[in-house]
Amino acid sequence: MRDITITVSATGFSTDEAATVLKVKSQTMRAGLCRDGHYLGMRPVKLPNRLLLWPADAVERLVRGEVLK
Repeated sequence: MRDITITVSATGFSTDEAATVLKVKSQTMRAGLCRDGHYLGMRPVKLPNRLLLWPADAVERLVRGEVLK
């Protein structure tokens, strides 16, 4: 397995950014959240402007192949 390094300047990713990093469509993440209340164990924070902020540490852990609980 190769090492993947992610540089994050904020505490989270937008849905589009997280989807790009995880190599899925952003609608896949939204659908999982709507259907199950999470996407692969990640729960985003809903910002006042109605956008979702996915936790950077959780995205990084998924990229490394870890399982979120």
